[in-house]
Amino acid sequence: MDIIFIRELRIETIIGIYDWERTVKQIVMLDVEMVADIRRAAASQSVTDTLDYHAIALRLDEFVREQQFLLLETLAQSCADLLQREFNITWLRLRVTKPGAVAAAQGVGVQIERGVQA
Repeated sequence: MDIIFIRELRIETIIGIYDWERTVKQIVMLDVEMVADIRRAAASQSVTDTLDYHAIALRLDEFVREQQFLLLETLAQSCADLLQREFNITWLRLRVTKPGAVAAAQGVGVQIERGVQA
């Protein structure tokens, strides 16, 4: 099984349940791992034969910036749905971290897995 990943993709968005959180943009960080068979891309050296992590990062950035979320759970599920639908990803692991949400912690968040591993 081959994994293509993106680590600590930082995106500003409206996220949170408190009134003050609904008025300011906060940073969330996304980590995503996606199953992809990279053998064809390795042989051809063509990005069209693999998952284009640059295109995926841009799409996630665009999607999250234009949305507003109450819960990290909603953000995570929405991103997973988008990736599976638009990039035909059969399995992914997605972690969403909200830095500074708890004063004594570097960050808090949620991690989900969706799909079937190859």
